[in-house]
Amino acid sequence: MTKTNLMLCCVVAVLTVTAQPASKKRVPFSTDTPMVHDPVMAYEDSTYHLYCTGIGIQHLTSKDCKMWTMAPSPVMTVMPQWTQDSVPGFKSHVWAPDIIRWHNRWWMAYSCSTFGKNGSAIGLLSTPSLSAPVWNDEECIVTSREGRDQWNAIDPCFVIDDNDQPWMTWGSFWDGIQLIRLDTTMHVAKGEQPRTIARRYAPNAKNQPANPTSKYAGTNAIEAPFIFKHGDWYYLFVSWNYCCRGAQSNYRVAVGRSKTVDGLYFDRNGVDMREGGGTLIFEGDKKQFEAAGHCAVYHFGDEDIFICHGYSIEHKGASILIQRPIRWTADGWPTL
Repeated sequence: MTKTNLMLCCVVAVLTVTAQPASKKRVPFSTDTPMVHDPVMAYEDSTYHLYCTGIGIQHLTSKDCKMWTMAPSPVMTVMPQWTQDSVPGFKSHVWAPDIIRWHNRWWMAYSCSTFGKNGSAIGLLSTPSLSAPVWNDEECIVTSREGRDQWNAIDPCFVIDDNDQPWMTWGSFWDGIQLIRLDTTMHVAKGEQPRTIARRYAPNAKNQPANPTSKYAGTNAIEAPFIFKHGDWYYLFVSWNYCCRGAQSNYRVAVGRSKTVDGLYFDRNGVDMREGGGTLIFEGDKKQFEAAGHCAVYHFGDEDIFICHGYSIEHKGASILIQRPIRWTADGWPTL
């Protein structure tokens, strides 16, 4: 198989023909403390839409970002057959979606994986509107294979550069955070290969702490990238350390920046993020949250906001939505 073929999904799926049930309809309910994991947001027609990890991708809506209502059905009521064919052991628990509006259409990427392994895939959906969406299965963007790839195809994030060029960053553990240029269909552009733009530790760093969660993933504990443009800079937010352990989680968010979307990204001290650089911006305060991570950043109205999930001490380690306004320092670094 050629290197180019490594980036392409070879199984073609037709959502209406080869699919597996994902979830039944549920009774809508509202809450000011939504329990979410890996949240992302979109805004359309005076409504905020929140999507997150769950069976078929969980979907909540709000008019004020305070009271959230769970949608009666997940985004994906059926799972394309290619997801099971591409990722052994995957069923319908979809991880870490991302959503972006581009060229009059909403595009949503999502992760198919099993915990601690890098046999994974990132799928794609699209719809013209979020108010009454008909999501079209756009099949697969990238896959990773155990023993073949030194990166993990989960935690996607789209970013559009100043030339209206789409990119996608993704990654978890292994060789860290990846970036690649996309084409006008939001799939990998011809001839492109992923490049590493951030790691938790420098490749030859010694005395790295052991991974308490997986014997497969190693110690490069970095994931969940999100790139946000502010002023003249692209800011790369990443999550360090370990999620998904309830009150034992030690997730935290770090950031670096670059003048170009494809890097290099450096932290506030000038350390290359490929060599373990990153400026800590958010972590658990040990009062409300034991740990926090997997963030997204948006400009809504006249304000930039930061969202993530935090492992709540009050709720015995359950992950709930955190929202914080961003303030920018005089030299252009985000603070919460």
